[in-house]
Order: sequence, then structure tokens, then C-alpha cells
Amino acid sequence: MQADVSEILNELNQAQRQAVSSPSGPVLVLAGAGSGKTRVLVHRIAWLIQVEGVSPYSILAVTFTNKAAAEMRGRIEQLLDMPATGLWVGTFHGLAHRLLRQHWQEARLPQNFQIIDTQDQLGVIKRVHKALDLEDSRWPPKQSMYFVNGKKDEGIRPQNMQDTGDPITRQMIRIYTAYQSACERGGLVDFGELLLRSLETLRDNETLLKHYRDRFSNILVDEFQDTNTLQYSWLRLLAGNTSPIFAVGDDDQSIYGWRGAKVEHLQRFDKDFKNTQMVRLEQNYRSTSTILNAANAVIANNAERMGKNLWTDGNDGEQIQLYTAYNEQEEARYVAERIRQYAESGGMRSDVAVLYRSNAQSRVFEEVFIGMRIPYKVYGGLRFFERAEIKDALAYMRLGSNQHDDASFERVVNRPTRGIGARTVDQIRAEAREHELSMFAAAQRLLEHKILTARAAGAVRNFIELVNDIAAASADLPIHELVDHINVVSGLLDFHGKENNEKSQSRIDNLNELVSAARGFEYNEEEHGEMSLLDAFLAHAALESGEGQGESWEDCVQMMSMHAAKGLEFPLVFITGMEDGLFPHQMSIEEPGRLEEERRLCYVGITRARENLVLTLTERRRLHGSDRYNMPSQFIGEIPKELLHEIRPSVPSYKKQSSSSYTSSSGKNLVDDESSEYKLGDRVFHQKFGEGTVTNYEGSGSHARIEINFKHAGSKWLVVAYAKLERA
Repeated sequence: MQADVSEILNELNQAQRQAVSSPSGPVLVLAGAGSGKTRVLVHRIAWLIQVEGVSPYSILAVTFTNKAAAEMRGRIEQLLDMPATGLWVGTFHGLAHRLLRQHWQEARLPQNFQIIDTQDQLGVIKRVHKALDLEDSRWPPKQSMYFVNGKKDEGIRPQNMQDTGDPITRQMIRIYTAYQSACERGGLVDFGELLLRSLETLRDNETLLKHYRDRFSNILVDEFQDTNTLQYSWLRLLAGNTSPIFAVGDDDQSIYGWRGAKVEHLQRFDKDFKNTQMVRLEQNYRSTSTILNAANAVIANNAERMGKNLWTDGNDGEQIQLYTAYNEQEEARYVAERIRQYAESGGMRSDVAVLYRSNAQSRVFEEVFIGMRIPYKVYGGLRFFERAEIKDALAYMRLGSNQHDDASFERVVNRPTRGIGARTVDQIRAEAREHELSMFAAAQRLLEHKILTARAAGAVRNFIELVNDIAAASADLPIHELVDHINVVSGLLDFHGKENNEKSQSRIDNLNELVSAARGFEYNEEEHGEMSLLDAFLAHAALESGEGQGESWEDCVQMMSMHAAKGLEFPLVFITGMEDGLFPHQMSIEEPGRLEEERRLCYVGITRARENLVLTLTERRRLHGSDRYNMPSQFIGEIPKELLHEIRPSVPSYKKQSSSSYTSSSGKNLVDDESSEYKLGDRVFHQKFGEGTVTNYEGSGSHARIEINFKHAGSKWLVVAYAKLERA
């Protein structure tokens, strides 16, 4: 052993030193947010090489991103002051690929096998559907792709699946089998196959497995709480009973359950790996004491925790600011004004993060930021009007305004899929060129002359009728009702709803937010001249999308979802939309497991802030084109009051009116009957509909009627005398 270990241990605190210098054997490091987990991993590898005399060839380090792998390797080489030759550092997919390239014969793969990305994989699935004569409208290719990938992530092959008699499952097994055969014939390997084929190759070849178990005497894993079933199985197989695993993770930051990650792997680590040493890293080097105390208080409400408490030897910092806006526009203006003040006082806009639970929330902030000339960047995503599903809906709107818009025609003629294949589109395109027609007119001509096959003609005719329906609706419906109509009749909502995952829900939220954008659009005669309302809105959307695209802004506000924020940190953080139904998300409130993951997501959001944290919410929020009166997020109530500074108390906007009248959400003035039992804004409980907020009141005596916006049942009119309401 090396006698002087100062260089390795000097920078570490006591818990970090304990982890880095742990004796050989399985080690689980519970590393809280901002506690220096990457430093521990890097110094552990240096300790193994310089102190324990372990060869770099005997070390396998697994990360979740290529960026993290590159950073880890660079820091190891800097600490050792030498190249880390022979060290295997990479992602699960990268390491599995490396193993398959070296053992392609044992893996029963061609030597020149090709890795296909998600788009290529979708292309193979589509060809499989065509070969099986499946209609894409009934069997969406993306849904099949998610099924295949999900089964691979669980380590399940089609031949291992039981036919339960369910026709949908039976068809999916058929698709999975045909897809697997197509990949085998073409020497194609998708991302899920990399790890599954790697695991099967090791499992089925005892000599090869023994070779790698003997070689990798030390396995280190980052972000262990994010492992899915297949990744965990791969690690357990490779480690066996001889190679100790050094795992670093945080059960409180497990937020990817919707994509297969299982926090249970961290929770049962000491059962699967006997004689595990556990080290807790609780000292935080990122945030103020106030921010950490808030995070600890929130996450303490989760029952299934392994337990730790973040602390810092830094200062208390400022109280967390809580701002209650009247609506989402005021919320966005407040955030924008705070950012402007921050920049004017010398702060960098790139040091500011605006976080939200749903990507659809970004639209209002984008509009306000553009109006106030505040540069911003949507981190890990696209601006609202650049998102694919929004561009699809806008293309339908443009066709409603101008049926001869070829770019819009080509974009949505088969989106969602409706049986109009590439060959049919080529025929329409050729007809348009030959007769100098728009594609819409060319399609009509092909139908008139009965040139298309019966199947293609039926699909094209349905599309033509759809466009005509939208054109007719655009003349009759208000703009927001038109957008809502398009979302439904185009099939976009149903198309994304079938995928039933977090991404598809985000797309649905975006489409519904487009309804709200249309409802809030203000037509200006001076600006828009003789344009129709539809054309004016389309021009507005195009300008919003193009705003700032030609400018090279480096000092930008960072906007992102809370999922995208994991691993990042900022001096000033805004967590917006802190309302029940939005955050925690409505779909998660009723399920304890999902609610706990939402709370972990809140914990992640809070711990992104280094110096200042601002929470914002609204009394009234327009969602999906209608007004909602949501309750403040239950997570706010879990933060100790002494940590919060309420910038403006939650006083409903109607209380700003005179004492003799109120303004309801419908704009009606209601007489304030002092003898009435309920007032606008009162929280009430109904035996059938649950908890809600009074939003309107009409009549008097036994005929008095009350409108209540219930958390789960929506808005209902009830007769007060028979409603049997209770105060909430």
C-alpha cells in the first residue's frame, strides 16, 4: 500500500473519506444532492489504483451519460497525473457495445453489425407492419416500438412471452417476433438489444463470463437509483459473488420511474449483495441552509426512504420567496421582472433557471420574455411553437385557411397515420408537377379520374374531407374552439394518447395549451389590417417561433422541466405552477407510489437552487382553454412557514372589487348577499365530488345555486339547499 494518501484524501470530508477508503466488498454510498458524489467516485478509483494496487484493467465504471463518463475519465487522469489506460469507463450501452464488438461471434452477430437509432428502429417497425398487413391507424408503429423496447428493458424475448388470449398482446408478440427476425437478417442492433444481447452472451457462455468476472475485480456505478431491470440484471451477472460493487445513488432523487427506473434496486442492495457497507453523504456544498431545510422537510413525507438529512456549514441564506399571482400571465410577468432586476444588479441571466412540471407551461413565459426582450433558452427541448405536435396542429390550421399550402399538406397528409403511404404521396406530387397544381388540387384530380387504388383513394378522400371540414369550421368557430376542434378531428389527441407515457402526456398538454394560447390571442386591427382572425393567429405563431433565432445569445435564462434539471444547479431558481393538479400532477395525486415520485421531483427542483429559490403559483390558471381554480400545491404546505416569505398573500382577485359586488370567472357581477352561507373562493367538500372551490353564486333562499370547481370532478352547479356541503 502507498503510505502517503494525502493527495487523495485531503479534499474530502469525513464521510467522503470513509467511502473512498472503504475496505474491499460491496459498498453503497447514499449521496444526497450536491454532496460530491462524482468526486467520491473519482477518488475511489484513484484509491484503488494508487493505494490498493489495483490495475486499471480491473476496473469497470458505469455512468448514465457519455458526458459524465468523459468528465470522470478526465478527472481520474488529472488526479493520477497519468493516462487511465485500460480503464473501462462508459454508459451501459457504450460498455455493452464494446463487449459485443470484441465477442461478436459468441453473441451470434455479424462482425460488421450496425447500431440503429430510434428513427431507424421506427423505420424497421413500419416495414414490419407493412409486411404483416397492419393498418398504422389501428396499430401505431410508435406504440409497437415502445412495447418492444419495454420488453427488452425487462429482459424479455418474444418467445418467452405467454399468449394470454388477449388479442392486443398476441398481435404485439407477433410484431416483436417479426421485428426481431428483421433485425437478425439485417445485422441490426437497437439500443435495448445492445444490453440484452450482451447479458445473454455472458449468461450463456460460462468461459466468457468467468473471464470478465476475473478481469473486473471492481465495479463502480453512478446514479444507481436510475437502473432499470435489465441494467440491474447485467450488473448482478457481471459482479457475481466475487466482484464488489461500489454503488453511488440517492433514493430521494429517483424520478424516472415512468421510463423503467426502479428505486427498489437501491433499497434492496444490501440484500442482494451480502455484507454491504453503507455510507451516507449528507453534507451539501451547493445550497444555503434554508433551501436544504425546505428540501429535507418536503422529502420527509415520503414513507419509503432509506433516510438521510442534508446539511451545510455555509450560511442560512435568504428565505424562500412565495409569490401568488392572479393568473399565469401575471406569474410570468413577475418572474420576468425579477430576472430583469437580477440582471440589472450585475447577475448573469444564465445563472437563472425557470423550472416547470409540464412543458406546456413554457408558452406563457416565452411570450412574456420575448415581449420584455429577455433572452432565453429552452434547455433539453424546443420552444413552444417549434414542438412537432404544435407544428402539426398549426399545419392543419394553415390548410383550413389555405388549402393549397403544399408544405402543410405534406406535413400532415399522413400524420397521424391514415393509410396514405409514400407511394401515394409521390403520385400526388407527380400529378401536381405535371398539371401545375397544388397538392390538394392534385389529390382531388386523382380522385376524380380514379387513378388511385381503392384503398389509397379512400384514405385520400377522407383527408380531403377533413381539410374541408376544418375550412368550414374556421369560418364559424372562435379561434380557440377551432384549435380544440382540430386537435380532436385530426386525430392528434388520440394519436398521442395511445402511447400512454410521460412524453405523450406532455404532447397532449402542449396541444391543449395551444387552445389556451388561441383563447388569449388579442386581435389588433391596426397591426393585422384585413387579416382574418385565423391568419392573424397563424402569423403570431410564426413570429413567436422565429423570434431570436438569428441572434447569438450566450447570456440566456435557462427554461426547463424539472426532469431535465436533474444534475444541474443555479444561483437563482424559480419553480413555477406550484398548484395541486399541476404539481403534483393530477395523474399522480391518487396513487401513493406516483405521488412519492412527484415529491422526489419537487426535492430535485428545490435542491437545484444555490442561493435563492422562488416558488410561484396562481389563483386562476387557464388550462386546456378553460379557467381552473387550483389549490396551492401540497408540497408548499410541507415547507416550514419560517422558511417562507410570502411576497403577497393568496387573496382572490374578486376581493379587489367593491364590498358590494364580486366579479366571477364568467365576468358577471354578483350581489354580495351578506346572509348567504358561501362566498366566492370558499373551499368546500361534497360527499360525491370531493373538495372544491366556490366560483359562482346565483339566486337566493331555497333556489340559491352555487358553482363549484371540484379538484377531480370539474365544474358543477349545485342547489345549495340539497348539496349537503361542508367547509373544507
